[in-house]
Amino acid sequence: MNPLKIIKNGILNENPTFVQVIGMCPVLAVTTGAVNGVGMGLSTTAVLACSNLFISLIRKAVPPKARIPAFVVVISSFVTIVQFLLQAYLPDLNASLGLFIPLIVVNCIILARAEAYASLNGPAASFLDGIGMGLGFTLALIIVGSVREILGAGAFFGMPILHEDFPRTILMILPPGAFITLGLLMALLNHLRGKGTSKGGAE
Repeated sequence: MNPLKIIKNGILNENPTFVQVIGMCPVLAVTTGAVNGVGMGLSTTAVLACSNLFISLIRKAVPPKARIPAFVVVISSFVTIVQFLLQAYLPDLNASLGLFIPLIVVNCIILARAEAYASLNGPAASFLDGIGMGLGFTLALIIVGSVREILGAGAFFGMPILHEDFPRTILMILPPGAFITLGLLMALLNHLRGKGTSKGGAE
């Protein structure tokens, strides 16, 4: 087991947002700013890592027919813990993310990694897979949120960075802006990935 390889896989090779295109609801809904992206991403990372670890530990004791319900119970337990922590220590962020924190329970990324990885691998590898996938998801949220916040509000992490005369594209902080930003970023990354593959093949 190569820890760095497992983490890198989640961040780059199998990035949940830009490569696998799963768990898209929060990517489109909460990325009006970079702060929301960080909060949602790290919350999901915590749930991913902890649920992967726990599911890996109990995988041999859970009957096949009860596997999915058991996974949902485990995931919802960790989501509840994360939500209580946000309510206690980061109430403003919790209010900003709203319903999307409890909806982590049904996030496709969480369930997919539980089924495809944690239920088949050991605790250490499963925990690292959760960390890698979570960081990849967090990175995607931050990138999308940053682009939308800079172009739509002229700010970055809530701090103004563009001159007041610089035109603001209000569309970017509205729902259509999320689709536009995500589509352009995915096109750019696919183009860069294709160029890298071509160079590798040429060599």
